[in-house]
Amino acid sequence: MLNVPGTVRIFVCLVPTDMRKSIDGLAGLAHTVLQQDPLSGHLFVFVGRRRDRVKLLYWDGDGYALWYKRLEQGTFRLPAAEGDQTSVTLSSAELTMLLCGLDLASVRRAKRYRRPA
Repeated sequence: MLNVPGTVRIFVCLVPTDMRKSIDGLAGLAHTVLQQDPLSGHLFVFVGRRRDRVKLLYWDGDGYALWYKRLEQGTFRLPAAEGDQTSVTLSSAELTMLLCGLDLASVRRAKRYRRPA
């Protein structure tokens, strides 16, 4: 599937996206809606209105790469947003769970040490 290094941040756009958009349109959304630099090397996740399609966009150093998945049955379960939030950040494990069909709201995380910010 996908191998995402730990240094790469993953931004999920919570605004429904027109899945007809190509690389340039999605890069524009990363800049305007997500307020992120699409050339940063981070991963940007866009989901269609019906939530049965997802596109992942990233800059790999010398060009954009686009990954696309369409479900034949079911929908992708996006994380809940707080207020008028337009995006959320996921870990690579959470992205894998999202793409495999797990509902992130029902997944319980075991207590672990987290360094204060």
